[in-house]
Amino acid sequence: MVGGDLLGAYCLSEPGSGSDAAALSTRAVLDHDDFVLDGVKSWVTHAGVADFYNIMVRTTDEGARGISTLLVAADTPGLQPQRPERKMGLASSPTAQLVLAAARVPADRLIGGQGAGFRIALSALDGGRLGIAACAVGVAQAALEYATAYARDRHQFGARIIDFQGVSFMLADMATQVEAARALYLAAARLRDAGQPHSDRAAMAKLFCSDAAMRVTTDAVQVLGGAGYVEDHPVERYLREAKVLQIVEGTNQVQRVVIGRALAGTARPAGE
Repeated sequence: MVGGDLLGAYCLSEPGSGSDAAALSTRAVLDHDDFVLDGVKSWVTHAGVADFYNIMVRTTDEGARGISTLLVAADTPGLQPQRPERKMGLASSPTAQLVLAAARVPADRLIGGQGAGFRIALSALDGGRLGIAACAVGVAQAALEYATAYARDRHQFGARIIDFQGVSFMLADMATQVEAARALYLAAARLRDAGQPHSDRAAMAKLFCSDAAMRVTTDAVQVLGGAGYVEDHPVERYLREAKVLQIVEGTNQVQRVVIGRALAGTARPAGE
């Protein structure tokens, strides 16, 4: 996997449980030496092309404590990837539902023991939120650079448009947001590397960076004017790609819940 020879997929969301991940209903029933899986997972990145799937399933009815994680091979009978979703962006990354119809998985493919699945899912989300924050900064940086170069070359009223205060101030705000976003996610990543608590900082980074990316890419389109709205220039794509970053790895509304609970001292331990 590290060498790029194997591709994995993370399967948490379902049609009826998105932000409320603990409400998932996909079942795994132990039958001798196998778990038998039935249910539907949704919004699975790499569905249909992954070599293996980390699937969060319900092994008991104890709420979040009844969720476990199974490592499932792609060629498992009963594992059925569906037609890829038709998305507004992320065209090179297939996303689809995954139907599980009496899929039998060896019991030794259980990761972390029964009931450890929700904790595993949340720990993956902390790291994933930092990854999304970094992606958001990259998209915003690309949009800023393209818009700046365009504004230097584009002339109107006998001058470069970057020399007009209305445009230069917009670019200045874009640059400031990019730098602030980069500093925030790097600070959170350093906490993670040091093994220190960072869930609230990861949520802050994901929230701020993806919101900043949305603002910066929107403004990049505006700097280019009509040219920004056509596919001849990449900023229209940057805008479409930025939007999903406010949704994946927990919506930005969920990030505010995580941050608010941390401030109130009511953050819930993993598994509850």
